[in-house]
Amino acid sequence: MAERRAAVTTAAEPNFLQFNDLACEAVGGKVIFATDEWFAPAANLLKREPPQFIPSAFTEFGKWMDGWETRRKRTTDKPPTFSLDGDRTGMAASDIQLAAVAKLGSEVWPELVCVSELKPGYSDCCHNHFKVNFNHRVTHLRLNMHPDGGIARLRAYGVGQRDWSSVSSHQYVDLVALTNGGVCLGYSDAHFGHPRNMIGLGQAVNMADGWETARRLDRPKHLKVDQRGILQVPGSEWAVFRLGHPGVISSVEVDTNHFKGNFPDSCRIEVCSLTAEEEAQCIRSRWNSGKWRVLLSPQKLHPHHRHLYNQSKLTLSSPVTHVRLIISPDGGVSRLRLWGRPTANQNIPASKL
Repeated sequence: MAERRAAVTTAAEPNFLQFNDLACEAVGGKVIFATDEWFAPAANLLKREPPQFIPSAFTEFGKWMDGWETRRKRTTDKPPTFSLDGDRTGMAASDIQLAAVAKLGSEVWPELVCVSELKPGYSDCCHNHFKVNFNHRVTHLRLNMHPDGGIARLRAYGVGQRDWSSVSSHQYVDLVALTNGGVCLGYSDAHFGHPRNMIGLGQAVNMADGWETARRLDRPKHLKVDQRGILQVPGSEWAVFRLGHPGVISSVEVDTNHFKGNFPDSCRIEVCSLTAEEEAQCIRSRWNSGKWRVLLSPQKLHPHHRHLYNQSKLTLSSPVTHVRLIISPDGGVSRLRLWGRPTANQNIPASKL
């Protein structure tokens, strides 16, 4: 991604960018084949971090690029390069490898995005967004580049799907996890890290792998606390999630791992049950409407700490579909886990974004 002096006003970002990046290496995404990787390997496409551009960096194959870049095509056919894990910069595939990948039949896969123009890689116009109208579950993607060139990152935003028929109603699962179909539908602020990071896999690797808001400027000059030590401040920040399946939440985990000088003072959790139509209305109102009920009353948080709240701390035991994590006054949370049992209700709302 290169810089240029002339700034161009960018359009508002599409709402689907708050969905999960299902292709990211952090959630198990892998590149299993690439036709050419002369300048930079296709595995870079799925990196979690934003791409870097270092003007002075070169390799024996040419300019070093933090993305996928092919050589300039000079042949009519026969893809020259294969990649299966690892850095294969400048390498070419054998006929046997090409024949093996041909068995996937990827050239006849349904088209998600038609041939579309891409803008150049300047920082003010390098993000190209395309909405997909394909309502079927997919497990693999094929990215076609015409005719050659370079792409820094590929993000595939969507909602995970799990076969809930294999999950017993007595089995405890993380109902909001990305891998179970949880998804962020709205938030008040995401200055340093997006709230969808909180439902990612495993522990956060650093602060950037969590949700962190900007500092609020409406705090009073003199801070006061209640009898539980919770700051009495007017401001708060929030993030809303749809569960992967309606269920009864029986325990909660709020992890502030890595957030040592910027953890929230306190948090609380609210829940509700919404139909698809009610969800759409809430999205349009930026979640100023809804039937919110308190699941977890305000709790004092600590830095770099895994907070666990069992059923005795929770005030509800009925099925819900949506949750709202509220932190006060601001700060960062690395992971949110909502353990519970899926209910028999299969009418999971579909997002209207």
